[in-house]
Amino acid sequence: MARYVARPLREFLRVESASSLLLLLAAVVALAWANSPWSESYVDFWHAHVSLEIGSLHLDDSLQHWVNDALMVIFFFVVGLEIKYELASGDLRDPRTAALPIAAAFGGMAVPALIYVAIAGGGDTGAGWGIPMATDIAFAVGVLGLLGRRIPSAARLFLLTLAIVDDIGAILVIAVFYTADLELWWLAGAIGGLVVVMVMQRLKIWIIPAYLVIGTAVWFALLQSGVHATLAGVALGLLTPASALLKPDVARDFAQQALADRTLDPDEVHRLQFLVVESVPVVERLQHHLHPLSAYVVLPVFALANAGVDLGGGVFGDAATNAVGLGIAAGLVIGKPVGILLACLIAVRAGLARLPAGITWTQIGGVGAVAGIGFTVSLFIAGLSFPGDAALTEAAKVGTLVASVMAAAVGVLVLLLSTRQPSNRSDNA
Repeated sequence: MARYVARPLREFLRVESASSLLLLLAAVVALAWANSPWSESYVDFWHAHVSLEIGSLHLDDSLQHWVNDALMVIFFFVVGLEIKYELASGDLRDPRTAALPIAAAFGGMAVPALIYVAIAGGGDTGAGWGIPMATDIAFAVGVLGLLGRRIPSAARLFLLTLAIVDDIGAILVIAVFYTADLELWWLAGAIGGLVVVMVMQRLKIWIIPAYLVIGTAVWFALLQSGVHATLAGVALGLLTPASALLKPDVARDFAQQALADRTLDPDEVHRLQFLVVESVPVVERLQHHLHPLSAYVVLPVFALANAGVDLGGGVFGDAATNAVGLGIAAGLVIGKPVGILLACLIAVRAGLARLPAGITWTQIGGVGAVAGIGFTVSLFIAGLSFPGDAALTEAAKVGTLVASVMAAAVGVLVLLLSTRQPSNRSDNA
């Protein structure tokens, strides 16, 4: 339990809590830069075109698009690894334990989307319905981290599992509803690349550069197919083996034999090191190496490239009256906690799930409010929702930023109040 659940969870929460501060700093810097006397340099920098030519291959796009379409593949790959781990070894493996956060995630996605559509309507503005569905796991876990031990660990685990299921929903929404015209031959090529990865795993080929080459080919094929290229990261993450390449007994037996004479020569040290590393599940090993890169580099760079909104010229007033901004704000601040609470109540009363020990309904509501922090994925979907319409994109970004701050404040207030209440509750409440 300590090795496969407690330690990975503690490491995950530690990285997310710390990275949320860096993510916040990057967002503040982006906003300050975009509203400074040097605001034009912000636009010029992120819209500068970067070209890549390898033989007949030619890619040319803005730096912002390279961040969103290429660098974010690492983030989505880590998301895929997290989902695979939860399905194989985490809470999503046990249907009874996973029932409540899964129900909460569905409610927390459906109600915000319905609220957005009710406010924004159809047409061009209606395309943003997926924006308020997302939860930013880094900021959400970071907010709970600020409250320390006043919040039970079960509430943190509930939020973490909910956010991972939320990620699955966001990935499906992006793949199905935010995909441009499909180029079927390129899509077939991407699927073929994934099949090659599966065959290589069957043949026990574990040369990392080979997988990197195939993964890059899958990314490029998806980029050309019309499906958002970052989904290549999710697919490859889900295909990553959740088991170790070697059984722990192999490393232990070798160590006992090598240490029989109480000495280790350099060859034995290298051999033992290799066996120990290969005894760790591949998903855990890749998470350990890539999660900090995603949390401390990829997400802050993404925030720096996308959170820079010009707040001058009455942009707040426009967002407050714009159907897109209002729909996003209402969806995240109101729809998230209402949807999560309602779904949990239905699941508990129907006997499909039960509240974890030590969690009250007030804390469920507080966690639901914190889940309304959309930020990263919401900004990502905002960029996909209104291609070519800068005004709607800006309104979506302002709505997301304002709503995320409001959701964090409401969530902290509710959770603080919940710690002053007696913990009497009923699983059948």
